[in-house]
Formats: sequence, structure tokens, C-alpha cells
Amino acid sequence: MNYLVGDLQGCCEPLERLLAEIGFSPSRDRLYLLGDLVNRGPASLQVLERLSALGDSAVCLLGNHDLHLLAVAQGVRRLHRSDTLDALLASPRRGHWIDWLRHRPLAVQTGGWLMVHAGVAPQWDAAQTLALAAEVEAGLRGADLGGFLGAMFGNQPDRWSDALEGFDRQRFTINVLTRIRFCTAEGRLDFETKDGASEPPPGLMPWFDVPGRRTAGVPLAFGHWSTLGLVQRPDLLALDTGCVWGGCLSAARLGEGPPEIVQVRCEQAQKPG
Repeated sequence: MNYLVGDLQGCCEPLERLLAEIGFSPSRDRLYLLGDLVNRGPASLQVLERLSALGDSAVCLLGNHDLHLLAVAQGVRRLHRSDTLDALLASPRRGHWIDWLRHRPLAVQTGGWLMVHAGVAPQWDAAQTLALAAEVEAGLRGADLGGFLGAMFGNQPDRWSDALEGFDRQRFTINVLTRIRFCTAEGRLDFETKDGASEPPPGLMPWFDVPGRRTAGVPLAFGHWSTLGLVQRPDLLALDTGCVWGGCLSAARLGEGPPEIVQVRCEQAQKPG
């Protein structure tokens, strides 16, 4: 059985309770973690230890917090005041965990479901999404991780063009796959608004509601957007339900019918702000 799981953000105890709730068996089942494995919660190191011990039974996507950890470890970014990565960065096996993370994917597709951390650009179809993710994955696994990450942070370009090349192309890809929430009807990204989708700013809409989105009709699952909460449509699953903020950790059991949602309540690890 395949299970899709929302953002953990360093919360290992809720993960253990969720695995018990679904009766997870590594020999029978497979988890697909939708990114943001680490940070803000109290146990990022334990989360990585638990997930890596599951081997091929856990497919872990990269989210923006995971990329932030890689960048901090490479000296490309500084820790933020709300980060909770000290134990992981001080671990004797720090190098192992950085190498393990840099070999995780940014997008996968299985059982008909396309999975990413944050979303996809309206101009991309599923095949292009996977191909662009693979380009970034190759950069993360390359010889100069620090140099690659040093070029990856920034808000430009903010609209897709098939003419994009090099770091601009890869930076835009990362921003879509790990940061997107709202955009314009033309697919121009907004990085300011983090509220829910009920009252979008003028001219903006959730990326998945853009008319003519090329992945429309492709079952698509994502996390990242805790203020959006659980969204379940026939071809759309939003599974970040704010575990680290005192919400729930959510999983979706895939089967022949609509996905079955399983949730466990979480103790608040940080206050939003």
C-alpha cells in the first residue's frame, strides 16, 4: 500500500504515531514524504535517522527547508532565528546526512500521482515537471554543491520561459517545486503571500486554480502550504496540515477509490509568525 505524507518539519513523535495508526509495514507498504522533512520541529536528526532506516520503503522529496539545511551546511546561507537544525549540524554524521539529503528527488510520479513539495508551474505538464526536477537533482548531486546552491536562492526569474537556461532555469524550477503558492493567470510567481486560498490578493490565485494549467486532470499531491490545510479533490491533494504548528500530520492511503485520509494530532512545536 502506498501512503502520501505531509510536512514533518522535524517532528518525529507524530510520525511514529502515524505509522502505528496506519499499521505501516516496511515489507508491504511504501511512504512518500512530500518534503520539508526537517526544521522548526524538535527532532530533525531523529526524523532523518528514522526515514533513512526505512530504505526503499520511504521515498523522501526535498522541500524548501531541506534545501535551506543543505545551504547552511555548505556555508551558503545563515541559520534563521526560528531554525532548529543545531543538533543535526553538530552530528558526527553530518556529512552522511547532507549526502543522503542531496540524493533525494524533487518530484516523483507513481500510481498515476505526481508528487512535489509545493506545486508546478501552469505551463508545465507532468513529463516536463519530472524532467526539470531531474536537472536540479543532477546539480545537487554534482561535485560543486556549494557553488550550485549559491546560485539557487533568489526570486528571479518569476515566470517560466522555454528559453530559460542554466542557473536561471534551475532557480525557477526550485522556486516552483519548493516555494510556489500563488501566481498570476500568466504564471508569474508571488513570494509574499502565505495566507490561505480563500481571499487571494488581487490578480493572484492558487497555482492549481490557474485556467489552462497543463497538469489539470493529472492527480497531483503536494505539501508546503499549511495555511491552506487539507484539500482533497479527485485530482488534487494538499497534505500540509500544520503538524509543527500544532495541527495534524496527515497521510493519504492510495487505493482503487478516492484516497483515504488518516491524521494524528500534533503538539505545537513553534508558534506561527
